[in-house]
Amino acid sequence: MKKTILSISAIALMAALALPLFAAGGKDAGASGKTVLTMGSWRTDDVSQMNKLLAEYQKIKPNVEIQFRPTNPPDYNATLRLQLDGGTGPDLMYARSYAPGQELFKAGYFADCTDIPGVTANFSASNRAPWQTPDGKMFAVPFAAVSHAVYYNKTIFQKEGLKIPQTWEEFLSLNATLLSKGYTPLANGVADEWDILECFYLGLVPNYIGGASERIQYESGAKKLNDANFVASFQALADVAKYLPKGFESVTYNDSQVLFNTQQAIMFMDGSWTAGVYAGASFDWGLFALPAPQGKKTAITFHPDMAITYNKATKHPQECKDFLAWLASKEGATTASENLPVGYFPMISFAIQLSDPHANEFLALNNGKETDARFVWPKFLDLYAPMNQAVIQVLKGEITPRQAADKMETTAAALR
Repeated sequence: MKKTILSISAIALMAALALPLFAAGGKDAGASGKTVLTMGSWRTDDVSQMNKLLAEYQKIKPNVEIQFRPTNPPDYNATLRLQLDGGTGPDLMYARSYAPGQELFKAGYFADCTDIPGVTANFSASNRAPWQTPDGKMFAVPFAAVSHAVYYNKTIFQKEGLKIPQTWEEFLSLNATLLSKGYTPLANGVADEWDILECFYLGLVPNYIGGASERIQYESGAKKLNDANFVASFQALADVAKYLPKGFESVTYNDSQVLFNTQQAIMFMDGSWTAGVYAGASFDWGLFALPAPQGKKTAITFHPDMAITYNKATKHPQECKDFLAWLASKEGATTASENLPVGYFPMISFAIQLSDPHANEFLALNNGKETDARFVWPKFLDLYAPMNQAVIQVLKGEITPRQAADKMETTAAALR
Protein backbone atom coordinates (compact mmCIF):
# COMPACT_ATOMS: atom_id res chain seq x y z
CA MET A 1 0.00 0.00 0.00
CA LYS A 2 1.09 3.61 -0.50
CA LYS A 3 2.67 4.92 2.69
CA THR A 4 1.28 8.05 4.40
CA ILE A 5 4.03 10.47 5.34
CA LEU A 6 2.82 11.47 8.79
CA SER A 7 4.36 10.93 12.18
CA ILE A 8 3.10 7.93 14.10
CA SER A 9 1.97 10.16 16.93
CA ALA A 10 -0.03 12.39 14.58
CA ILE A 11 -1.73 9.42 12.96
CA ALA A 12 -2.48 7.90 16.33
CA LEU A 13 -3.97 11.13 17.63
CA MET A 14 -6.22 11.55 14.59
CA ALA A 15 -7.27 7.92 14.83
CA ALA A 16 -8.13 8.32 18.49
CA LEU A 17 -10.27 11.35 17.75
CA ALA A 18 -11.93 10.00 14.62
CA LEU A 19 -12.65 6.38 15.50
CA PRO A 20 -14.71 4.80 18.23
CA LEU A 21 -12.60 2.74 20.59
CA PHE A 22 -13.17 -0.99 20.70
CA ALA A 23 -14.58 -2.44 23.87
CA ALA A 24 -11.54 -4.01 25.49
CA GLY A 25 -11.74 -7.76 25.28
CA GLY A 26 -15.22 -7.98 23.78
CA LYS A 27 -18.49 -7.95 25.66
CA ASP A 28 -21.55 -9.97 26.53
CA ALA A 29 -24.84 -8.84 25.02
CA GLY A 30 -26.96 -8.58 28.16
CA ALA A 31 -29.48 -11.26 29.05
CA SER A 32 -29.13 -13.00 25.70
CA GLY A 33 -25.84 -14.50 26.81
CA LYS A 34 -24.37 -13.81 23.40
CA THR A 35 -20.65 -13.10 23.32
CA VAL A 36 -19.78 -10.14 21.11
CA LEU A 37 -16.25 -9.99 19.67
CA THR A 38 -14.74 -7.20 17.61
CA MET A 39 -12.41 -7.67 14.62
CA GLY A 40 -9.96 -5.01 13.49
CA SER A 41 -8.75 -4.77 9.90
CA TRP A 42 -7.23 -2.44 7.31
CA ARG A 43 -9.64 -3.72 4.63
CA THR A 44 -12.32 -1.02 4.60
CA ASP A 45 -13.46 -2.23 1.17
CA ASP A 46 -14.45 -5.63 2.54
CA VAL A 47 -17.21 -4.74 4.98
CA SER A 48 -20.04 -6.45 3.08
CA GLN A 49 -17.99 -9.57 2.28
CA MET A 50 -16.69 -9.99 5.83
CA ASN A 51 -20.15 -9.44 7.30
CA LYS A 52 -21.39 -12.29 5.13
CA LEU A 53 -18.50 -14.50 6.24
CA LEU A 54 -19.08 -13.72 9.91
CA ALA A 55 -22.81 -14.33 9.50
CA GLU A 56 -21.99 -17.81 8.17
CA TYR A 57 -19.86 -18.48 11.23
CA GLN A 58 -22.68 -17.33 13.52
CA LYS A 59 -24.85 -20.06 12.03
CA ILE A 60 -22.36 -22.52 13.48
CA LYS A 61 -21.84 -20.60 16.73
CA PRO A 62 -25.17 -18.77 17.30
CA ASN A 63 -24.06 -17.46 20.69
CA VAL A 64 -21.01 -15.68 19.25
CA GLU A 65 -21.31 -12.47 17.24
CA ILE A 66 -18.21 -11.03 15.58
CA GLN A 67 -18.37 -7.37 14.55
CA PHE A 68 -16.08 -6.29 11.72
CA ARG A 69 -14.64 -2.82 12.38
CA PRO A 70 -11.98 -1.84 9.82
CA THR A 71 -9.68 1.19 9.94
CA ASN A 72 -8.53 3.43 7.10
CA PRO A 73 -5.68 1.36 5.55
CA PRO A 74 -2.77 3.82 5.93
CA ASP A 75 -3.71 4.41 9.57
CA TYR A 76 -4.14 0.76 10.60
CA ASN A 77 -0.72 0.06 12.10
CA ALA A 78 -0.66 3.22 14.23
CA THR A 79 -4.33 2.99 15.21
CA LEU A 80 -4.06 -0.65 16.24
CA ARG A 81 -0.94 0.01 18.30
CA LEU A 82 -2.67 2.93 20.04
CA GLN A 83 -5.65 0.74 20.91
CA LEU A 84 -3.50 -2.15 22.11
CA ASP A 85 -1.33 0.15 24.21
CA GLY A 86 -4.47 1.61 25.77
CA GLY A 87 -6.16 -1.72 26.45
CA THR A 88 -8.97 -1.04 23.98
CA GLY A 89 -7.81 -3.30 21.16
CA PRO A 90 -10.14 -5.61 19.24
CA ASP A 91 -10.53 -9.26 20.19
CA LEU A 92 -9.60 -10.45 16.71
CA MET A 93 -7.52 -8.50 14.21
CA TYR A 94 -5.77 -8.68 10.87
CA ALA A 95 -2.04 -9.32 11.22
CA ARG A 96 0.49 -8.05 8.72
CA SER A 97 3.09 -10.48 7.49
CA TYR A 98 6.74 -10.64 8.51
CA ALA A 99 8.34 -7.93 10.70
CA PRO A 100 5.29 -5.68 11.39
CA GLY A 101 3.32 -8.65 12.71
CA GLN A 102 6.24 -10.12 14.63
CA GLU A 103 6.76 -6.81 16.39
CA LEU A 104 3.26 -6.88 17.90
CA PHE A 105 3.70 -10.53 18.92
CA LYS A 106 7.01 -9.78 20.64
CA ALA A 107 5.38 -6.83 22.39
CA GLY A 108 2.88 -9.22 23.95
CA TYR A 109 -0.23 -8.08 22.07
CA PHE A 110 -0.78 -10.90 19.57
CA ALA A 111 -1.54 -14.26 21.13
CA ASP A 112 0.40 -17.44 20.36
CA CYS A 113 -1.63 -19.29 17.70
CA THR A 114 0.73 -22.26 17.31
CA ASP A 115 -1.55 -24.79 18.99
CA ILE A 116 -4.79 -23.77 17.26
CA PRO A 117 -6.02 -26.88 15.41
CA GLY A 118 -5.17 -26.87 11.71
CA VAL A 119 -2.62 -24.06 11.78
CA THR A 120 0.36 -26.39 11.42
CA ALA A 121 -1.27 -29.27 9.57
CA ASN A 122 -3.35 -27.40 6.98
CA PHE A 123 -0.87 -24.79 5.72
CA SER A 124 2.38 -25.37 3.90
CA ALA A 125 5.67 -24.25 5.42
CA SER A 126 5.94 -21.42 2.89
CA ASN A 127 2.42 -20.18 3.70
CA ARG A 128 3.06 -20.34 7.45
CA ALA A 129 6.41 -18.55 7.23
CA PRO A 130 5.11 -14.95 6.91
CA TRP A 131 3.39 -15.25 10.32
CA GLN A 132 5.95 -17.42 12.05
CA THR A 133 8.74 -16.38 14.42
CA PRO A 134 12.30 -17.68 14.01
CA ASP A 135 11.67 -20.23 16.78
CA GLY A 136 8.61 -21.60 14.97
CA LYS A 137 5.74 -19.95 16.86
CA MET A 138 2.70 -18.89 14.83
CA PHE A 139 1.31 -15.47 15.71
CA ALA A 140 -1.66 -15.59 13.30
CA VAL A 141 -3.69 -17.88 11.04
CA PRO A 142 -2.95 -17.32 7.31
CA PHE A 143 -6.04 -15.90 5.65
CA ALA A 144 -5.45 -14.65 2.10
CA ALA A 145 -2.80 -13.99 -0.54
CA VAL A 146 -2.72 -11.89 -3.70
CA SER A 147 -1.07 -12.55 -7.04
CA HIS A 148 0.58 -10.51 -9.81
CA ALA A 149 0.02 -10.92 -13.55
CA VAL A 150 -0.61 -9.12 -16.82
CA TYR A 151 -4.24 -8.27 -17.59
CA TYR A 152 -4.78 -8.32 -21.35
CA ASN A 153 -7.55 -7.45 -23.77
CA LYS A 154 -8.47 -10.76 -25.42
CA THR A 155 -10.74 -9.03 -27.90
CA ILE A 156 -7.87 -6.95 -29.30
CA PHE A 157 -5.46 -9.88 -29.21
CA GLN A 158 -7.89 -11.94 -31.30
CA LYS A 159 -8.57 -9.06 -33.67
CA GLU A 160 -4.85 -8.50 -34.30
CA GLY A 161 -3.84 -12.17 -34.28
CA LEU A 162 -1.59 -11.76 -31.23
CA LYS A 163 -0.35 -14.55 -28.96
CA ILE A 164 0.48 -14.65 -25.26
CA PRO A 165 4.27 -14.18 -24.95
CA GLN A 166 6.33 -16.98 -23.45
CA THR A 167 9.55 -15.00 -22.88
CA TRP A 168 10.43 -11.43 -21.95
CA GLU A 169 11.81 -10.93 -25.43
CA GLU A 170 8.46 -11.98 -26.92
CA PHE A 171 6.73 -9.63 -24.47
CA LEU A 172 8.80 -6.68 -25.70
CA SER A 173 8.09 -7.69 -29.30
CA LEU A 174 4.36 -7.84 -28.52
CA ASN A 175 4.51 -4.33 -27.08
CA ALA A 176 6.33 -3.08 -30.17
CA THR A 177 3.69 -4.63 -32.43
CA LEU A 178 0.84 -3.03 -30.49
CA LEU A 179 2.55 0.35 -30.57
CA SER A 180 3.10 0.08 -34.33
CA LYS A 181 -0.62 -0.58 -34.78
CA GLY A 182 -1.52 2.61 -32.93
CA TYR A 183 -2.35 1.10 -29.53
CA THR A 184 -1.05 2.08 -26.10
CA PRO A 185 0.43 -1.25 -25.02
CA LEU A 186 0.58 -0.81 -21.22
CA ALA A 187 -1.65 1.12 -18.82
CA ASN A 188 0.86 1.49 -15.96
CA GLY A 189 1.88 4.90 -14.66
CA VAL A 190 3.98 6.21 -11.79
CA ALA A 191 2.03 9.12 -10.27
CA ASP A 192 0.93 7.15 -7.20
CA GLU A 193 4.41 5.61 -6.95
CA TRP A 194 3.59 2.47 -4.89
CA ASP A 195 1.90 0.56 -7.71
CA ILE A 196 4.77 0.68 -10.19
CA LEU A 197 6.99 -0.90 -7.54
CA GLU A 198 4.61 -3.40 -5.97
CA CYS A 199 2.69 -4.45 -9.06
CA PHE A 200 5.21 -4.19 -11.88
CA TYR A 201 8.79 -4.26 -10.63
CA LEU A 202 8.31 -6.67 -7.72
CA GLY A 203 6.21 -8.77 -10.09
CA LEU A 204 9.11 -9.20 -12.51
CA VAL A 205 12.04 -9.51 -10.08
CA PRO A 206 11.64 -13.28 -9.45
CA ASN A 207 11.99 -13.85 -13.20
CA TYR A 208 15.53 -12.48 -12.98
CA ILE A 209 16.82 -13.56 -9.57
CA GLY A 210 14.70 -16.64 -8.81
CA GLY A 211 12.39 -17.41 -5.91
CA ALA A 212 12.73 -17.64 -2.14
CA SER A 213 15.93 -19.71 -2.11
CA GLU A 214 17.67 -16.98 -4.10
CA ARG A 215 16.01 -14.09 -2.28
CA ILE A 216 17.47 -15.16 1.06
CA GLN A 217 20.97 -15.04 -0.43
CA TYR A 218 20.45 -11.37 -1.28
CA GLU A 219 19.10 -10.78 2.22
CA SER A 220 22.19 -12.34 3.80
CA GLY A 221 24.64 -10.59 1.50
CA ALA A 222 25.82 -13.80 -0.17
CA LYS A 223 24.51 -12.21 -3.35
CA LYS A 224 24.52 -8.51 -4.12
CA LEU A 225 21.67 -6.35 -5.35
CA ASN A 226 23.93 -4.95 -8.07
CA ASP A 227 24.85 -8.29 -9.62
CA ALA A 228 24.11 -9.02 -13.28
CA ASN A 229 20.62 -10.39 -12.53
CA PHE A 230 19.51 -7.31 -10.62
CA VAL A 231 20.94 -4.96 -13.22
CA ALA A 232 18.99 -6.96 -15.85
CA SER A 233 15.77 -6.51 -13.87
CA PHE A 234 16.19 -2.74 -13.93
CA GLN A 235 17.13 -2.92 -17.61
CA ALA A 236 13.79 -4.65 -18.22
CA LEU A 237 12.08 -1.57 -16.80
CA ALA A 238 14.12 0.74 -19.00
CA ASP A 239 13.20 -1.34 -22.06
CA VAL A 240 9.48 -1.23 -21.33
CA ALA A 241 9.25 2.49 -20.54
CA LYS A 242 8.45 3.48 -24.13
CA TYR A 243 5.35 1.27 -24.08
CA LEU A 244 3.73 3.05 -21.12
CA PRO A 245 1.04 5.71 -21.75
CA LYS A 246 2.17 9.09 -23.00
CA GLY A 247 2.73 11.25 -19.96
CA PHE A 248 2.96 8.17 -17.74
CA GLU A 249 4.63 10.35 -15.10
CA SER A 250 1.18 11.81 -14.35
CA VAL A 251 -0.86 8.60 -14.69
CA THR A 252 -2.34 7.49 -11.35
CA TYR A 253 -3.31 3.96 -10.37
CA ASN A 254 -6.97 4.81 -10.92
CA ASP A 255 -6.09 6.29 -14.32
CA SER A 256 -4.41 2.99 -15.24
CA GLN A 257 -7.55 1.06 -14.35
CA VAL A 258 -9.63 3.42 -16.48
CA LEU A 259 -7.22 3.14 -19.43
CA PHE A 260 -7.50 -0.63 -19.41
CA ASN A 261 -11.23 -0.73 -18.71
CA THR A 262 -11.99 1.68 -21.58
CA GLN A 263 -9.66 -0.18 -23.98
CA GLN A 264 -7.35 2.81 -24.31
CA ALA A 265 -4.51 0.53 -23.18
CA ILE A 266 -4.32 -3.15 -24.11
CA MET A 267 -2.42 -4.58 -21.13
CA PHE A 268 -1.99 -3.74 -17.45
CA MET A 269 0.56 -5.30 -15.11
CA ASP A 270 -1.29 -5.38 -11.81
CA GLY A 271 -2.40 -7.37 -8.80
CA SER A 272 -5.26 -9.82 -8.50
CA TRP A 273 -7.18 -7.46 -6.20
CA THR A 274 -8.14 -5.40 -9.27
CA ALA A 275 -10.00 -8.26 -10.96
CA GLY A 276 -13.39 -7.21 -9.61
CA VAL A 277 -13.03 -3.75 -11.17
CA TYR A 278 -13.47 -5.24 -14.65
CA ALA A 279 -16.45 -7.46 -13.89
CA GLY A 280 -18.64 -5.40 -16.21
CA ALA A 281 -16.06 -4.77 -18.91
CA SER A 282 -17.43 -4.44 -22.45
CA PHE A 283 -14.68 -6.66 -23.84
CA ASP A 284 -13.23 -10.09 -23.16
CA TRP A 285 -10.12 -10.06 -21.00
CA GLY A 286 -7.74 -12.54 -19.50
CA LEU A 287 -4.45 -12.95 -17.68
CA PHE A 288 -0.97 -14.19 -18.35
CA ALA A 289 2.19 -14.45 -16.27
CA LEU A 290 4.78 -11.77 -16.91
CA PRO A 291 7.34 -13.98 -18.68
CA ALA A 292 10.99 -14.46 -17.77
CA PRO A 293 13.81 -13.71 -20.21
CA GLN A 294 14.87 -16.55 -22.47
CA GLY A 295 16.83 -19.17 -20.57
CA LYS A 296 15.17 -18.45 -17.21
CA LYS A 297 12.02 -19.88 -15.63
CA THR A 298 8.92 -17.74 -15.20
CA ALA A 299 8.08 -17.23 -11.52
CA ILE A 300 5.03 -15.67 -9.89
CA THR A 301 4.83 -13.12 -7.11
CA PHE A 302 2.15 -14.68 -4.90
CA HIS A 303 2.15 -12.44 -1.87
CA PRO A 304 0.93 -13.41 1.61
CA ASP A 305 -1.30 -10.43 2.30
CA MET A 306 -3.24 -11.00 5.46
CA ALA A 307 -3.74 -13.29 8.42
CA ILE A 308 -6.01 -13.10 11.46
CA THR A 309 -4.92 -13.36 15.08
CA TYR A 310 -6.42 -12.64 18.48
CA ASN A 311 -5.67 -10.24 21.28
CA LYS A 312 -3.69 -11.78 24.13
CA ALA A 313 -5.73 -9.57 26.49
CA THR A 314 -9.17 -10.60 25.23
CA LYS A 315 -11.72 -11.67 27.82
CA HIS A 316 -12.87 -14.42 25.46
CA PRO A 317 -9.80 -16.36 24.29
CA GLN A 318 -11.66 -19.62 23.70
CA GLU A 319 -14.24 -18.00 21.41
CA CYS A 320 -11.39 -16.35 19.48
CA LYS A 321 -9.50 -19.63 19.16
CA ASP A 322 -12.65 -21.45 18.03
CA PHE A 323 -13.12 -18.94 15.20
CA LEU A 324 -9.49 -19.18 14.11
CA ALA A 325 -9.63 -22.98 14.20
CA TRP A 326 -12.65 -22.79 11.88
CA LEU A 327 -10.70 -20.54 9.49
CA ALA A 328 -7.87 -23.09 9.56
CA SER A 329 -10.23 -25.91 8.54
CA LYS A 330 -11.31 -26.88 5.04
CA GLU A 331 -14.89 -25.88 5.84
CA GLY A 332 -13.90 -22.46 7.12
CA ALA A 333 -11.41 -21.76 4.33
CA THR A 334 -13.98 -22.76 1.73
CA THR A 335 -16.57 -20.42 3.27
CA ALA A 336 -13.97 -17.66 3.44
CA SER A 337 -13.02 -18.14 -0.20
CA GLU A 338 -16.66 -17.75 -1.20
CA ASN A 339 -16.85 -14.43 0.63
CA LEU A 340 -13.43 -12.91 0.04
CA PRO A 341 -13.26 -10.15 -2.58
CA VAL A 342 -12.29 -11.38 -6.04
CA GLY A 343 -8.52 -11.63 -6.29
CA TYR A 344 -7.85 -12.65 -2.69
CA PHE A 345 -6.94 -16.31 -2.44
CA PRO A 346 -7.12 -18.81 0.44
CA MET A 347 -3.72 -20.06 1.55
CA ILE A 348 -4.85 -23.39 2.99
CA SER A 349 -3.39 -26.58 1.50
CA PHE A 350 -6.75 -28.01 0.42
CA ALA A 351 -7.75 -27.54 -3.21
CA ILE A 352 -10.57 -25.00 -3.34
CA GLN A 353 -12.50 -24.13 -6.48
CA LEU A 354 -13.42 -20.48 -6.67
CA SER A 355 -16.61 -19.28 -8.32
CA ASP A 356 -15.07 -16.40 -10.27
CA PRO A 357 -13.44 -17.60 -13.53
CA HIS A 358 -10.77 -14.91 -13.47
CA ALA A 359 -9.84 -15.80 -9.90
CA ASN A 360 -9.32 -19.39 -11.02
CA GLU A 361 -7.34 -18.10 -14.01
CA PHE A 362 -5.05 -16.23 -11.63
CA LEU A 363 -4.49 -19.32 -9.49
CA ALA A 364 -3.86 -21.49 -12.55
CA LEU A 365 -0.88 -19.29 -13.44
CA ASN A 366 0.89 -20.67 -10.33
CA ASN A 367 0.80 -24.24 -11.64
CA GLY A 368 4.29 -25.55 -12.27
CA LYS A 369 5.93 -22.24 -11.37
CA GLU A 370 7.90 -21.11 -8.35
CA THR A 371 6.12 -18.51 -6.25
CA ASP A 372 7.46 -16.06 -3.70
CA ALA A 373 6.46 -13.00 -1.68
CA ARG A 374 7.32 -9.51 -2.88
CA PHE A 375 11.08 -9.24 -2.65
CA VAL A 376 11.38 -6.52 0.01
CA TRP A 377 8.76 -7.82 2.47
CA PRO A 378 10.52 -10.55 4.46
CA LYS A 379 13.73 -8.70 5.40
CA PHE A 380 14.11 -5.53 3.34
CA LEU A 381 11.06 -3.36 4.07
CA ASP A 382 13.38 -0.44 4.71
CA LEU A 383 14.44 -0.83 1.08
CA TYR A 384 10.87 -0.15 -0.09
CA ALA A 385 11.08 3.65 -0.46
CA PRO A 386 14.54 3.86 -2.08
CA MET A 387 13.69 1.02 -4.46
CA ASN A 388 10.42 2.73 -5.35
CA GLN A 389 12.30 5.90 -6.28
CA ALA A 390 14.93 3.97 -8.24
CA VAL A 391 12.22 2.24 -10.29
CA ILE A 392 10.61 5.58 -11.17
CA GLN A 393 13.96 7.18 -11.99
CA VAL A 394 14.86 4.32 -14.34
CA LEU A 395 11.54 4.61 -16.15
CA LYS A 396 12.00 8.36 -16.51
CA GLY A 397 15.54 7.86 -17.79
CA GLU A 398 17.04 9.83 -14.92
CA ILE A 399 19.42 7.04 -13.85
CA THR A 400 20.75 3.93 -15.57
CA PRO A 401 19.87 0.36 -14.56
CA ARG A 402 23.42 -0.05 -13.23
CA GLN A 403 23.11 3.08 -11.11
CA ALA A 404 19.77 1.88 -9.75
CA ALA A 405 21.21 -1.51 -8.79
CA ASP A 406 24.26 0.11 -7.16
CA LYS A 407 21.95 2.31 -5.07
CA MET A 408 20.02 -0.76 -3.95
CA GLU A 409 23.13 -2.65 -2.87
CA THR A 410 24.50 0.35 -0.98
CA THR A 411 21.20 0.68 0.91
CA ALA A 412 20.82 -3.08 1.48
CA ALA A 413 24.37 -3.36 2.82
CA ALA A 414 23.49 -0.88 5.57
CA LEU A 415 20.42 -2.94 6.51
CA ARG A 416 22.05 -6.35 6.76
